[in-house]
Amino acid sequence: MRGVSGWWVAARLRAAPGAACALALLVALTAALAAAFPRALDRHADAGLHHALARAHPDRTGVLLTAPGPYPELPRERREEAVRPPALAALRADALALVEEGLPVDRAQSPYGVRTQRSLEVPEPWLPRPTGSAPRMFLAAQDGLADHARLASGRLPGTSGDPVTAATGEVEAAVSAETAETLRIGVGAVLRVPAPEGPPLTVRVTGIVTPDAPDSPYWATQPVLRTPVLATAPGSSAADPDRYWVGALLLDPEAAPALLGTAGNPIRYWQFAPRADALRAHDTDRLLRAVASLESGPAQARVHRLIGPETDVSTGLDEVLASYGRLRSGIGPLVAVAAAGTGTVAGVALLMAGGLAAGRRHAELALLRARGASLRGLAGRLLAETAVVAVPAGAAGLAAALLAFPGARTPPAVAAAVAVTVLACLALPVRAVVAHRAVRVHDGRRDLVSARPSRRRAVAELTAVALAAGAVETLRRQGAAGTADGLVVLAPVLTGVIAALLLVRLLPWPLRGLAGRAGRLRGAVGWLALARAGRTSASPVLPLLALLTALTTAAFGGAVLNGVAQARDRAALLAVGADARVEASAALPGALPGRLRAAPGVEAVTEVSLLPQARVWEGRHTVPLAGVDPAAYAALAARTDLGAFPAGALAAGGGAGGPPPALASPAVAERFGSGPVPVRLDDGTSVTVRIALVRELTPAVSGDDFLVVDRAALSAEAARPTVLLLTGDRPDAGALRAATGDAGSVRTRAEERGRAVDSPLQSGAERVYTAAVAAGAGYAALALLLSLLRAAPERAALLARLRTMGLTRGQGRRLLVLESLPQAVLATAGGALTGWAAVALLAPGVDLTAIALPSASAAVGTAVPRTDPWSLAVPALGVPVVTVGVAVAQAWWSGRRGSVTELRAGDPG
Repeated sequence: MRGVSGWWVAARLRAAPGAACALALLVALTAALAAAFPRALDRHADAGLHHALARAHPDRTGVLLTAPGPYPELPRERREEAVRPPALAALRADALALVEEGLPVDRAQSPYGVRTQRSLEVPEPWLPRPTGSAPRMFLAAQDGLADHARLASGRLPGTSGDPVTAATGEVEAAVSAETAETLRIGVGAVLRVPAPEGPPLTVRVTGIVTPDAPDSPYWATQPVLRTPVLATAPGSSAADPDRYWVGALLLDPEAAPALLGTAGNPIRYWQFAPRADALRAHDTDRLLRAVASLESGPAQARVHRLIGPETDVSTGLDEVLASYGRLRSGIGPLVAVAAAGTGTVAGVALLMAGGLAAGRRHAELALLRARGASLRGLAGRLLAETAVVAVPAGAAGLAAALLAFPGARTPPAVAAAVAVTVLACLALPVRAVVAHRAVRVHDGRRDLVSARPSRRRAVAELTAVALAAGAVETLRRQGAAGTADGLVVLAPVLTGVIAALLLVRLLPWPLRGLAGRAGRLRGAVGWLALARAGRTSASPVLPLLALLTALTTAAFGGAVLNGVAQARDRAALLAVGADARVEASAALPGALPGRLRAAPGVEAVTEVSLLPQARVWEGRHTVPLAGVDPAAYAALAARTDLGAFPAGALAAGGGAGGPPPALASPAVAERFGSGPVPVRLDDGTSVTVRIALVRELTPAVSGDDFLVVDRAALSAEAARPTVLLLTGDRPDAGALRAATGDAGSVRTRAEERGRAVDSPLQSGAERVYTAAVAAGAGYAALALLLSLLRAAPERAALLARLRTMGLTRGQGRRLLVLESLPQAVLATAGGALTGWAAVALLAPGVDLTAIALPSASAAVGTAVPRTDPWSLAVPALGVPVVTVGVAVAQAWWSGRRGSVTELRAGDPG
């Protein structure tokens, strides 16, 4: 390096290699975490989008263009040419270019062809007829059959001799293996399709094909090509429906003109399946605009000009994208809250690292200013010195994040890493410039107890209070799911900021009182420790800010995760009705309850006779009816908190000779009132009940309609149990299924709870949130260590001087511990209180339903953050533990070095 600045930087790096390495490690780690955060979010968001597309049926996610066949007024030759493969392929190329302007297309899964719009009756007597009606067939000439299916028998259809025309009397076709099995069609079978005029079209089956990927868009967009369906004739009665089979015959594309001679009203179509791996979550809005343009916008107008004005564009992709967008918009702000808290704590740690370096070099920089160094020159040298270390470290952290999370967007990660690097570079120069604006040979002692904050600080603190109050009020009014911008995301952080400023204001008061009392006690250690705590030269604002922000974020994060867990547990309980549920459509074996009671984890088994279609008022209404043992069922309802009731109120013999009482849902009670209600059961018997209890929930039945009665009021046949509700400490699902066998289905609460995570976006958001809270706690501990290290040289020199006056090692340890305890206790109490207050203030405006459950449920209600004692207590108690540990370690290390060594090191104070 050349020049004075280069010599300065090289000299400083050689003089303090340990500090340079520590700064490089801190910047690299922070830059890596900052760059990894947006890339991890992108990865989880993309996985969530791909999961949503995979769950949706291809006929919803694909874009289908359909156009009517050529106009009948056209000459026959032109009509036939319009449905042949060359004409369709030419239009497909133009349409593909149009669709791909806004949507990546999987060309291999995007076929085109011609098919009949209506299914045609095939009156072959040997085809199966479930109720006497002849089956119907679609005729489809779709390209790419040989590339998406393999021959099970026979050969693929083709054409021979003269080109096929509308007047051709016989064509070849293939059928899928499912169609061949269901309709009993073999190779060589002949089917005659009636024509509107003249003889029927003869279709000879030459092959049976098996789809390579039955669920791929090629087959699943029009599933009847692969799987026949049993349809019900329009107008047939519900009691005796007229059913018939509907299948498809797959023709060679060159045989498409033959469809013009049928009565099936042939149409041309082009399918475009999106390439899911090319879709990105951050492009959701652009994709929605592109789909909207195809459905009813400029792109549709271009389709009409290209193919014809009657061309229809249909897709359900916009609904899938919109549903995913709602999920993402509900989860994003919650993760942003954790990111804001962790980012604030990390930023404070970087500022404190710069402050530690500036404090250690205070005398050196003051001497340089006294010798004529300008602020600009001093700041430039410090910036160059820091940049030489921070810039390569930031680049290394960015590279690590890019390698750890491939396939995500790079610009947000680069911006985050650059922000960290710039902050690390500026922390030392800015702190030095502020501290050395004026040339001073000696600074006065900074006394926390006697110092009086300036008016500027008071104005800044009042401004911060106003901002925090506005953020909290905004969050409570519109909710965190409403927006991820501005003050709303920073509300928990600002709450911690205000708490830190308030605690710094209040800290002198208890110190004054304690110091006065300690002065009247025997021994000087207590008084000296409190006096030192009040006259520390290190500003407590930044450490308290880091600690309280981290503790508030951890408390809020713990409340979010606790609220998510409780919402999922509640939803699982509502779905199962107990810890486990065994259910069958018929009566369960009499010995099954005994076997289940012996299963691991089962404490009680409640038998229920569930009649899902009990008919009320002469069959005009159907209501699920549960017959129960009142005592056992009341205990179950009380334990699960699902509509608890007194057992005696449901007992059949508890009334005065009238109809047995029943428990009903509010909807049923409103519909039938409190008078006698006649109910007809499945076995032909009937019972008349009166509604005596109304509850919104009950364990045996989930839904808005139900009746619960005493089993003693039912007939012996109707009273046989069909449902067993099990309670206990985590029943073993495997043991329950082994005991049940084929008698019924088994559902457990734990398994149902696991199904609540419906998207990788939900599980990914939980992991990111947990990681952000953990990182915030780590940076808070680092900030605390930096605060203690800043005062370490001064404390070491003090211990050395006091030991020359007779202070023992034990007294030295007590002195350092007692000196560091006031701020640690203050941070512990303030952090726990601030975390609790943040959750109490912000929870009403935060809706966790999107991250907790796949869909909202009125019975579950709105999922909100719930205070978690562990997330409040454990991080808060970690503060005094770390503080005391560092103080004890410092006292031990100073004792090893000896008083002479410490005094030779000089007096940094």
